[in-house]
Amino acid sequence: MGAASPLLHFLFVSFPGQGHINPFLRLAKRVAAKGPLVTFSTTLDFGRRIRAAARNNFTADSDSDLIPVGLGFLRFDFFDDGAKPDDPERDVLPILMNRLETNGPSALAELIHLQSAAGRPVSCLVNNPFIPWALDVAADLSIPSAVLWVQSCAVFSTYYHFHHNLAAFPTEDNPDIIVHLPGIPPMTSDDLPTFLLPSNPFKSLTTAILAQFHNIYKARWVFANSFDELEHNAFEALSGIFPIIPVGPLLDLGEFSQEKIKADIWKTADHCLAWLKEQKSKSVVYVSLGSIVMLSADEMAELAFGLKNSGRQFLWVVREDAREFLPEGYEEDMKAEGKGMLVEWSPQEQVLASEAVGCFVTHCGWNSTLEVIAAGVPVVAYPQWGDQVPDAKFLCEVYGVGVRLPAAATRDDVKRCVAVAMDGEEADRMRNRAEKWREVARAAVAIGGSSDKNIEKFVGDVGKWVAVGGAT
Repeated sequence: MGAASPLLHFLFVSFPGQGHINPFLRLAKRVAAKGPLVTFSTTLDFGRRIRAAARNNFTADSDSDLIPVGLGFLRFDFFDDGAKPDDPERDVLPILMNRLETNGPSALAELIHLQSAAGRPVSCLVNNPFIPWALDVAADLSIPSAVLWVQSCAVFSTYYHFHHNLAAFPTEDNPDIIVHLPGIPPMTSDDLPTFLLPSNPFKSLTTAILAQFHNIYKARWVFANSFDELEHNAFEALSGIFPIIPVGPLLDLGEFSQEKIKADIWKTADHCLAWLKEQKSKSVVYVSLGSIVMLSADEMAELAFGLKNSGRQFLWVVREDAREFLPEGYEEDMKAEGKGMLVEWSPQEQVLASEAVGCFVTHCGWNSTLEVIAAGVPVVAYPQWGDQVPDAKFLCEVYGVGVRLPAAATRDDVKRCVAVAMDGEEADRMRNRAEKWREVARAAVAIGGSSDKNIEKFVGDVGKWVAVGGAT
């Protein structure tokens, strides 16, 4: 493969959302590490925000410069979807989706033509499925394509069965039906992605999610940010219906010299790592509810006082747009009492790798779920909506590494669940199981691991396609 890899050029095209871009960029780096050239693209507006937050994280002077990654190279090249940086509604989902569908296909086609004009024709296009029109562009240009699903295989199967009416789901008339899907434990309405419930208020988001399945058959490869050992039954059950290939966990585990190439739109508070080094082993509660979840003022107060009353040191990620909901003077009081630290954004993988962290209070987004599994840290699961709900079920009931915090949680709930995850025999059992999962997760992406082999085969398959003259 080494001799053919310089001929290969993979174009990764991502939906402009933090939870989509992070695993997508990690897959791009893993593909590049096998030898090809990889161009990473998203909207020009989101690219500007990445560049503004990155500072020293990029090692290239400009977006188009080649960055060595393993045996190959990575570059950035963004497309203009017409977003105005000063438009306060540019990220509102219905507006964003309409703008992408209207302007994205022509902008992407132009970007692909520019690659050919520059002497680097695209061998394969990879997208994440919130921009399904990218598959149409690739098909029109006779370029083979792949899709990365950025949630679990179980959630993919759930949406797939719902979209194709392959199983019975809750309805207005029968809201309490138990959903039975192959390879997945039975799910009640309290276990399902909330966007599939009759009570779901976010109909536009449901439409956007299900639109991913309208043309996914055009992709030659569909990947999942998961690993076989974690969801073996779900992958196996899907293999005879719609095969999906595990390539995760897509994390920065320090195996490349360029693990600092990131795509965060918030500057991380790296100083918290020095603070963690000063704390005792397994003594800190780490709290982060991701980039989108927004708690009410009452929920924030209960979480805040629950953490205080737990008697533990804590590191809490509170975004700027949520700080107004903190109890008055809370951050200053916690700092003065030496109770903990509040930051606006953290280098989460490094935080979870810290010996000081004893448990993770998480919303159970899939990225965070994989990060905590790969870190071997017990979980206090606090899902809010969407796929976070089944993720929490699997963390607590299937993987056995967490305790469920009820919503909306009281301060006593928070104190109790933190104690379960940090103290006593059950905490020891959860930690032992978490550490075993950590080893399995890391083995999957190590050289020769189950996911690494799938990535290598993908690169090899594209190389064969190019070798027989398939490239345009």
